[in-house]
Amino acid sequence: MADADPARAPDAGVASPLASPADETVIPRPWGRWALMLAVPLALATGAFIYWQSLAGKVSTDNAYLKQDMVAVTAEVGGRITEVLVAEGAQVTAGQLLFRIDPEPFRLQINEANAAIASAQANVIALSNAAELNGTDIEAARSDVAFTQARFERVRALREKGFSTKADYEAAEQAVVQARERVRQAEDRQREARARLASGPAVPGVNPQVAAAEASRANAQLALRRTEVRAPADGRIAQADRLQVGQQAVPNLPVLTLVRENAAYVEANFKETDLDDMAIGQRAEIRFDAYPGLVLKGRVASIGAGTGAEFSVLPAQNATGNWVKVTQRVPVRIAIESKSPRRLIAGLSSEVTVFTDTAPRR
Repeated sequence: MADADPARAPDAGVASPLASPADETVIPRPWGRWALMLAVPLALATGAFIYWQSLAGKVSTDNAYLKQDMVAVTAEVGGRITEVLVAEGAQVTAGQLLFRIDPEPFRLQINEANAAIASAQANVIALSNAAELNGTDIEAARSDVAFTQARFERVRALREKGFSTKADYEAAEQAVVQARERVRQAEDRQREARARLASGPAVPGVNPQVAAAEASRANAQLALRRTEVRAPADGRIAQADRLQVGQQAVPNLPVLTLVRENAAYVEANFKETDLDDMAIGQRAEIRFDAYPGLVLKGRVASIGAGTGAEFSVLPAQNATGNWVKVTQRVPVRIAIESKSPRRLIAGLSSEVTVFTDTAPRR
């Protein structure tokens, strides 16, 4: 009856036929646990070392933007725009005609200047033929002096003999004085006429009135030429929305902008802590957010003379007690040396890497 006793425990040395392999506990070996604990820190340290090695000898910033020289095109004379020959984004060459201003008012100014020149030349001819200049009045006045002097001598002789009155003597004497005064006046008029015909040292050989009229004509001709506004350099047209036929052009007020695409560079704002090993001439690589995969070669062209905060419109005032130290940014100009297969647009966001372990090129 003992074999049928349910309370009897099974023999410890005999495996139960109902037991599964999952009920058995596997005890890991101690060396595997230690290897796992050491592998994780070692992997982290190795990764950190590799990352540090990758950063050694170079500094990078994504606070960089593509810059291009821009020329504000203005009209040097005022007037109504009569013809527009370019549009937004057009590629132009130096000397190409951009737009034209109404030339008619300036042609009228040239006609007025020509009339002034003709009038001045006529005055010169009239002065050359005037009696004041050729001395006719002087000769006539001198003849009067001789006649009145002779008459005065006769009156004085008669006066000494008692055949003339005191009134006749004084009248003859006064006539001599008046005749001599007329000679002096004629000589003054001659000198004045010569002065009007004379040319000064500024324009030798040319009458001042004629020179002034010719200067007015030259000024009008220059204004007429300036009615044709041409491109000052090669580039691309931008901000041409104000360039419309019929619009009034105002002198020295920008009408459009010319972007010089062959003078592109990158302005990278590096942290002040990155400048210790940076020098002009070091090699650089430039990447653009707009063109993934495009890498251009460059060089450090210049390092800014001041931080961005120093040249801002409202520089920071740190004289109060609430001052918090902020890492400053210094603009560094990167010259682009390789030719880009893609069009470079002013203002593109860039990422610049400067290799500070390279020797500056002199």
